Amino acid sequence: MLVALWKQGDESFRRSEYVAISNALTGYYAYLENQAKIIRGNANEQTAALVNARHKAAAQQVKQCATGKSSEKNSQEEIPEEQTSRAFKAKTTCGKDSLIFPCFDSFYEYLQTDFVAELQRDGVKDRDFDIHNFLYVLRPYYKGGEFDYLLNARENLDVMSQPFIVFELDNVKDHPILFPVITLIIMELFISKMRGLKGIRKVIVIEEAWKAIARSGMAEFMKYLYKTVRKYYGEAVTVTQEIDDIISSPIIKEAIINNADCKILLDMKKFQNKFESIQQVLGMTDKGRDLVLSINKANDPTKRYREVYIELGGQLMKVYRYEPSPEQYYAYSTEQSDKLLVQQYTAQCGGDIQKGLAKLIADINRKAK
Repeated sequence: MLVALWKQGDESFRRSEYVAISNALTGYYAYLENQAKIIRGNANEQTAALVNARHKAAAQQVKQCATGKSSEKNSQEEIPEEQTSRAFKAKTTCGKDSLIFPCFDSFYEYLQTDFVAELQRDGVKDRDFDIHNFLYVLRPYYKGGEFDYLLNARENLDVMSQPFIVFELDNVKDHPILFPVITLIIMELFISKMRGLKGIRKVIVIEEAWKAIARSGMAEFMKYLYKTVRKYYGEAVTVTQEIDDIISSPIIKEAIINNADCKILLDMKKFQNKFESIQQVLGMTDKGRDLVLSINKANDPTKRYREVYIELGGQLMKVYRYEPSPEQYYAYSTEQSDKLLVQQYTAQCGGDIQKGLAKLIADINRKAK
């Protein structure tokens, strides 16, 4: 993540820079733990002081009851039960509120102080790790910066219990900084969910992430994802409508295609003049090529369906017909006229899309009779 924030896609990073960043993260977590220990120690001292004060007050009250005497000075030194309780309650929360919150802001401040001093003690040169350049480039993510909201959330979203999550990236897909960073966050989120949910099928579908995937820094990550996801009862699926994504990117070939046993192709006839290069990249046999180029060439005009080519492990190659029900067709159609119809009927049914679809299909069937 830090490398993606610091370096552009065409910039490489040296081993010394990787080691420095790794040391910074290790030191930061040790710094947080040390602060927590200090606060816990202070809290224990406060607890002991309160207990001693309470014991003294109780002893004083016993003495007064025995002698029947009470002075103004003694009354002022007494610690009432309510006051002691409030003090104990304050003690139990002060440590929690005083802890340094683990976020980018506190990490950046640690870099500016403790880590800079550590680099100076170790005699690390700028040519090995330019901490000033690192801090300057990451400044927009620190408080007051343009992207200070991105890595400083104070609450964790409960995504483990959510069965279906969609990340809409249209607004940032062309942003040279935000898009790769957000993509990395999503990837890390999926890996956490993949490892945390036992015995449940997990699927990640990457549809709008090709620009980030094409970065050299993402290649190893994608290889790791595709090779690891199966161990955790999961699947990784990538989707593209741009054929140049497949042909032009060696990263996609190495990280995805070579690790994907299942390949699904839709109608490719508009690419038939350059299908030879596609066939080569996909490692497809001549039989597979012929099947792909036969898609939707002899369809039954009386039925609404599309054909699809599915290949499994380079051994099973078949063309299948997919004919959705009317409800499925209108639910998933991307045609503007179809989408407007669905929106109109959904609005008529108070925003209930299921009732809207049912009413739409009923009206279509009634008109067809």
